[in-house]
Amino acid sequence: MKVAITSTGNSLEATIDLRFGRCSYFIIYDTESKSIEFIPNPNKDIEENAGQASVQLVVSRNAKKIISGEFGLKIKPLLDSQKIQMIVLKNLDKKIKDIIEMLNH
Repeated sequence: MKVAITSTGNSLEATIDLRFGRCSYFIIYDTESKSIEFIPNPNKDIEENAGQASVQLVVSRNAKKIISGEFGLKIKPLLDSQKIQMIVLKNLDKKIKDIIEMLNH
């Protein structure tokens, strides 16, 4: 299963990004193949609808879960319609590698 993680950078040492739609990077982690893809978020600087555009990006990568610090109000119905689970992580000091380790257990 593919999981999208919002990230402040393009390395496993980066921390989770508080923002979903305007995060710096999306990390797409495949729990089966253990592959990791770093995707710069092309929507982080657009004026409006960054969240919706980011949902489309995640959908295009076939992710079934998204881990982020928070989600905008309009995002939940969009993700529900795509059958994508939202996971809010309150520990913003978590590094991407720690989140991937949690997913593997």
